[in-house]
Amino acid sequence: MISRRRRLSAATAILMFSAGFAGALGAASAHAEDKAAILLPGSANDQSWNALGYSIVKSLEPHGFKTAYTENVADADEAEAVRDYANQGYNIVLGHSGRFVSAMQQVAPDFPKTQFIAVSGNEGAEPNVMSIDYNNAQFGCQLGLLAAKMSKTHKVGGIYGLQGVPNITAQAGAFRLCATKAGAEVTILYIKDMEDAAQAKEAAFSLIGNGADVLTGKLNAAEAGLVQAAKEKKVYVTGRGFDQTAIAPELVLTNIVEDWPSMIGSTADQVKAGKLFGSFVQYGYDSGKTTGASLKYSADKAFGPAVSEAVAKDVDAMAADFASGKLKVAPTDKDARSGS
Repeated sequence: MISRRRRLSAATAILMFSAGFAGALGAASAHAEDKAAILLPGSANDQSWNALGYSIVKSLEPHGFKTAYTENVADADEAEAVRDYANQGYNIVLGHSGRFVSAMQQVAPDFPKTQFIAVSGNEGAEPNVMSIDYNNAQFGCQLGLLAAKMSKTHKVGGIYGLQGVPNITAQAGAFRLCATKAGAEVTILYIKDMEDAAQAKEAAFSLIGNGADVLTGKLNAAEAGLVQAAKEKKVYVTGRGFDQTAIAPELVLTNIVEDWPSMIGSTADQVKAGKLFGSFVQYGYDSGKTTGASLKYSADKAFGPAVSEAVAKDVDAMAADFASGKLKVAPTDKDARSGS
């Protein structure tokens, strides 16, 4: 296991007189032993986004991969870090967010047999740079319908970070579109830090003060602040994991539980078989093998005790419509705008 940035030795640097030679050498060694590494923008022990990244690469070990990671990768060091692992024969190099795509595009031509993957990105480059994510619009739409049906004030709210990032636009915009269609007034707020629970809590209090009685959001560690605010003010809320259910079991309606081991594992198996991807691969209800995420209140229940059987049936019917292609949703920046 590698937990810090590897530095090339002087001897290795001398050998790298030819990028083409180094790429060929790295690609050849990649298939002698299947190896996967991930680059993390923060600490692997943050109990949030970067810890998720660490768990993603570890999930590839049952697929036969030796794994490694580098944490706290600065923007300026991304291309070097990507090249470092490719040179060492890693046949899958992951970057934990879409910000790594540019660095991968720089390095990929020198390593044509290495698969580069941006986790939660939204673009790729042929033949071997890809992004993987679940369909945020589909799940955001389900939460919008659920929120509208559970609201007594007909006012609902969403709290997000990273305004303008495509997967945030998809989820927040779809939440607004589908909640509005179901008869609710929607207000969306953005906070500066996805990890700041205090910011999320304050934003939630603001929404509740304006009449919202169902809240949602897509945050990292800050999600706990959103749920805590809902608990204190006794309004319904959705989360991103069972730890949020534990905070307010009577008020959490459901969680979007992301299945990264399934999404990344499916790709890893194909890479081992010799297939490479150069596109954005998105998993959802219409993707077949795995949906990439699911609505779960607990390990064995999709919805919390407050959700009636009739409401649950309506939300499930929406999933079936996405699966059949009957329903499609394509949110815009305007749909995901801040405010009402």
